[in-house]
Amino acid sequence: MAIEVDVAVLGGGPGGYTAAIRAAQMGKSVAIVEADNLGGTCLHKGCIPSKSLLRSAEVYATLLESDAYGIAIADGAISLQFDKVQSRKEQTVEQLHKGLQYLMKKHSIQVINGRGRVIGPSIFSPRSGSLAVELADGEMEQVVSKNLIIATGSRPRSLPGLTPDGDYILTSDDALALEELPASILIVGGGVIGVEWASMMQDFGVQVTLIEAGGRLLPGEDAEVSAELTRLLKRRGVRVLTSVQLRTNELSVGDGEVSIPATTADGDVLLSASKLLLAVGRQANVEGIGLENTDIRTKDGFIQINEFGQTNEPHIYAIGDCIGGVQLAHAAAHEGIAAVEHMGGQGHAAIEPHLITRCVYSRPEIASYGLTEDGARTKGHDIKTSKIPFQAIAKALVLGDADGFVKVIADRTTGDILGVHMIGPHATDLISEAALAGFLNATPWEVGQLIHPHPTLSEALGEAMLAIDGKATAM
Repeated sequence: MAIEVDVAVLGGGPGGYTAAIRAAQMGKSVAIVEADNLGGTCLHKGCIPSKSLLRSAEVYATLLESDAYGIAIADGAISLQFDKVQSRKEQTVEQLHKGLQYLMKKHSIQVINGRGRVIGPSIFSPRSGSLAVELADGEMEQVVSKNLIIATGSRPRSLPGLTPDGDYILTSDDALALEELPASILIVGGGVIGVEWASMMQDFGVQVTLIEAGGRLLPGEDAEVSAELTRLLKRRGVRVLTSVQLRTNELSVGDGEVSIPATTADGDVLLSASKLLLAVGRQANVEGIGLENTDIRTKDGFIQINEFGQTNEPHIYAIGDCIGGVQLAHAAAHEGIAAVEHMGGQGHAAIEPHLITRCVYSRPEIASYGLTEDGARTKGHDIKTSKIPFQAIAKALVLGDADGFVKVIADRTTGDILGVHMIGPHATDLISEAALAGFLNATPWEVGQLIHPHPTLSEALGEAMLAIDGKATAM
């Protein structure tokens, strides 16, 4: 007998489980089909475990600098116990996993552990969109729903000639499972994942070479932020190489080392290290899920949708990494809510991608909202900008972490906030105020009128907003 529900969700990551919860809150019966663990990549192989490792790396780096705070470590007795670092990571993941399981029970959401595949019209349903689920024991189950949400996520992308082997050539999944740290590492890809791993590994004492094919790190972020990040990473000892062409056909692996020739702006070099980490983006999980049994279209490997998350089969929606765009957990969660509310007739469209906050959890942290300066000019805006360094903020000096700045971009004619870009201490915690200001259509003057408590890092944003009109008092 088939399982019949109002909403079926294929994939139990942040997008999938958030959509399921919102559907249950709206009184719908819901089932999630998940092939692995509830929580998806974010909880088990992405956001959470990597941030746990980053936190341990940050603490270790702070201890090594303790003398600057007047704290001496007797006989320099600081040791990194990487097995305990990994254990703490697993404990954090498991605690959150249990919390998710509780939420599923609380909202009466049925979780089916198995590999789901969309099927065409059958005796159970006259239209495509039902799921055939292969359970762990090999048995089959049918899930028939009025609406289906595809939230199958993504996996690490590889490059031709650089095939991950889990030993010398790693994906981020492999790196999270390392039992010991390598002496050195080549990180291919200067996007968010590559930058975070470079920062982490350097703090753990690993010799890092960060390699980017493009002209700068974090090409999607503001150019000034990218330049500041590069300066600070180099100051910490990271070797940063941009505009690099790797000759992957000449890759050499063995005897505890991986080597690859490359062409750089300074000529040909041979890059060698104990490990090589591929951090060149992620590709959607759209194969083997039965899309060929539907009229759903894909483009460049991603499922095509409208502004409400609908595929060209209106009762089937898709959200999260499998649709491309902003591949972030909080974006997927928002898309899930938008899809479910649209099913319920509320007509709620997902937010424009550039208005979703973006965060990089490196040291220093980076966070942004809205358009970059180049992006604003490209769209035809007559802009004005301001920038306040954290050196001017008392709390940053108190923390001993005053590198970086807050930059605001506004439309000269309308006064609208077009973008906010931060690099510095706790940037990922500060960016939401900027996003709220944008959501409420606040002007820089209005945000600047808010009395930011002193001393706090939030003063940097307030001062940057005032600086747009030359009214900052910190500079």
